[in-house]
Amino acid sequence: MALDYPTLPGDIDHLIADDHAIVERQFQHLEAGRGNRRVLVDQVAFELALHAFAEETVLYPIWTEIGMTDEHDDAEHEHQEIKELLVVLGRTEPGEQEFEEALAKLIGVVRHHVDDEETDELPEFRRKAGPDRMAQLGREFLAAKRQAPTRPHPHAPDEGIAERIAGMLAKPLDHVRDLLSGKQKEMATDASGLLDPQAQAIVDAHSSLGPLPVEILEPDQARKQPGPDDAVKKVMADRGIEGPEPVGSVEDIVIPDAAGGQMRMRVYQPADAGPEPLPVVFWIHGGGWVLFDIDTYDASCRGLTDKARAMVVSPDYRRAPEAVFPAAHDDVLTAYRWVVQHAAELGGDPARIGIGGESVGGTMAAATVLQLAQAGEPVPAAAVCVYPLTTGEQVGESMADAADGRPLNRALLSWMAMHAFEGKPDAAADPRVDLLGWGREQLAVMPPTLVVTGERDVLRSQGQRFAENLQAAGVPTTHRYYPGVMHEFFGAAAVLDKAEQAQQEAAQHFVRAFGAARPPVGVAPSGRTVR
Repeated sequence: MALDYPTLPGDIDHLIADDHAIVERQFQHLEAGRGNRRVLVDQVAFELALHAFAEETVLYPIWTEIGMTDEHDDAEHEHQEIKELLVVLGRTEPGEQEFEEALAKLIGVVRHHVDDEETDELPEFRRKAGPDRMAQLGREFLAAKRQAPTRPHPHAPDEGIAERIAGMLAKPLDHVRDLLSGKQKEMATDASGLLDPQAQAIVDAHSSLGPLPVEILEPDQARKQPGPDDAVKKVMADRGIEGPEPVGSVEDIVIPDAAGGQMRMRVYQPADAGPEPLPVVFWIHGGGWVLFDIDTYDASCRGLTDKARAMVVSPDYRRAPEAVFPAAHDDVLTAYRWVVQHAAELGGDPARIGIGGESVGGTMAAATVLQLAQAGEPVPAAAVCVYPLTTGEQVGESMADAADGRPLNRALLSWMAMHAFEGKPDAAADPRVDLLGWGREQLAVMPPTLVVTGERDVLRSQGQRFAENLQAAGVPTTHRYYPGVMHEFFGAAAVLDKAEQAQQEAAQHFVRAFGAARPPVGVAPSGRTVR
């Protein structure tokens, strides 16, 4: 199920619905008999433990204040039943009769609880408490979750008063957490059984590093967690694979940002480039506008440098919440214009520039093309959008069937939007974010475009729709769908064959466009204008 009324990503009812969607998909894996049954149940227990604690300390006390006493009593009764079943599941093993009976009962109780909350209780709560209160309660909901984890971790927040206030209420939760002690290195993996073995090894490696759930942390805490690049490096180290991939040279330079300050930009040159000006790939890193930087996506840039025999440049734009939307977009546009003006100084060919990126980097690649066209400036020769976010809405099948995906699940997607658009409630409707809202004239300015999507990715469906829209508008479009892989797979070419294939595909897409983009001597490239 899903809420049938509009919410913002940081609203408490939105966050609760995200949790519900994740657990529901894990239940579906269990019912289908796929994946690692023990790990799936442990992950469900962890999700429900944090969720229950946060609801009981933030949401339910308000229900009694605003006259929702019966709803409060029913919800607490169901939570108690859920916790007791989780304790049974923690001390028994899959295949045992007591385990399987408890699991079947848990699935039934949780689904009934979710139906009540999403159909009746949360809509009633929103009406009585008022929509303006939802965002503050959402922040308190996440703060309560941060209090719930008790396992030691170098970047874990300190325990605070919320847990002590809960008193007797939290005792069943403590039992659940005790049963999960020592299992934290399984909590961040994808236990669905739907990933191919190479991709599974990467998410297992990431989980083995013991990250806390990013979607409950503050941004500064979240940035200290292991990233997708750390997972790949661990697999490489375990297999004795040397890295990083060698290129001719790597240099960080400083260029102006859009706010009168400065930003880093990394410039990659291929080996044995020769004296001729190189084609340029302008590559934009991802991270939901909040996480990660150019270091995280170094492997992608190195791969494209070698495979396309091109100069790759990657800007380190400002991130939210320190600089909310549209700061990152403004920086990317500023950096692209700087590259056009200074490409020759770097050894690049300003007539042969392509643009691309991963995740919201793919979003910003397309948005930059639109802005250039609207300004009457030349657009890039080609675009590559790797699993892009193309709408702020939760649309498409992947929002349900990949709700529990790792490293990007539905809750983390909302967390990113919550911070990226803080104080900008209309940002998701901006054309620079809502690519699915583009009309035919806007779509038609895109150069030949490659869209890459992966199976276990909440953004899969919206990426596919963007590709379909581009094709319908007459843009030469290639959509490449990779089964059995997760969000952030593109940079893992050293240990993942499908990432190597995707990088080769992206490089060849640029190479073909660069061949067609070279103008006759003395003829400047022209741009397309959107009216």
